[in-house]
Amino acid sequence: MNPIPLINRTLLLAVAPFIGMICFLLIFQLSVQLPELKRYAKTEFSIQNQLQQASQQLDKAKTDAAQTRTTIERFFQLYEQSATDVANLAKTADAASSKPAAIFDTRISAKLGAKPSKQTTSSNLDMKLYYLNEPNYKAYALKVDMKSDKALKMVLGKDKIGSSETTLEAARRYGAVAGINAGGFADDNKTGRRYPLSNTIMNGKFVYGFEPTFENLAFIGLSTDRKLIGGRFSRQEDLDKLKPSFGATFVPVLLQNGKKQAIPAQWQSSPARAPRTIVGNFKNDQLLFMVTDGYDERGNSGATLAELQEKLLQLGVKDAYNLDGGGSSSLIYDGQVINHPSDGKLRPLPTHFLFFK
Repeated sequence: MNPIPLINRTLLLAVAPFIGMICFLLIFQLSVQLPELKRYAKTEFSIQNQLQQASQQLDKAKTDAAQTRTTIERFFQLYEQSATDVANLAKTADAASSKPAAIFDTRISAKLGAKPSKQTTSSNLDMKLYYLNEPNYKAYALKVDMKSDKALKMVLGKDKIGSSETTLEAARRYGAVAGINAGGFADDNKTGRRYPLSNTIMNGKFVYGFEPTFENLAFIGLSTDRKLIGGRFSRQEDLDKLKPSFGATFVPVLLQNGKKQAIPAQWQSSPARAPRTIVGNFKNDQLLFMVTDGYDERGNSGATLAELQEKLLQLGVKDAYNLDGGGSSSLIYDGQVINHPSDGKLRPLPTHFLFFK
């Protein structure tokens, strides 16, 4: 067979499908759509727009954060300034509140002496000791501002009924900064025991039970709200109304509400002069204890009760009471005996007032 026609037929079969496809496209006129470039352009533009908006929002967030930080810093500055202002106001208020007390102390100091010879200041009390040189007697004045219930207490001699000890011994035993003798006493000659006189209260309770006032005796003590209380009581309920915390008994009442009280006749002359221990209070409830010196109990040295009444009024004392005196008068400060006991030594006593830092 001639090879040329064979080659031609082979080529024709090879290209026939392409020729058929072209004829089909020409007959039916099909079209093929290419992707729209505009759509892709719009999509690209939308993405760019979103990126721009996100960038703007991020910038705004940064700005807001900076403003917030500035506001917080300003707030803390105002807070610190306010705290400083409040602290300054508190200091001013404290200074203003303490000013009347300072004025009071200045006035009392001017009357008692230029400067205290001793003083103690703590969270419990503010205490100052003054030496007085009066025309007819020498005395020691202890001004006490109690700041807490722990400032002052009354103790029994050796903490037992019927026992006694000196004020110095009691102060050392308790670790007190100061001490003063308290109420009177009665001795049992058979047993040699020394008992507190009449109404005596410890920790809000009567040591013996209540005894109506007799022979011008007076109860002298401190209330549960740290106020000086005292007087003559025929009924226990009248004393109970004053809410006594502790106290002892002696004679007589010297001042009440800034007015002199009548001094019983026997106490005007028997003895006329003597070592004395008295207690009084000012209008602001500060206490004043006074101890006068005397070289014996025969009535020739020391102070009269009338002289002490005048001195107390001059100092502005409101209420005042006479405590046990004579050889019992004792004033202890910082472990030292301040007064000059008329016995030549301290007398053992059944009750003592002690002061604590």
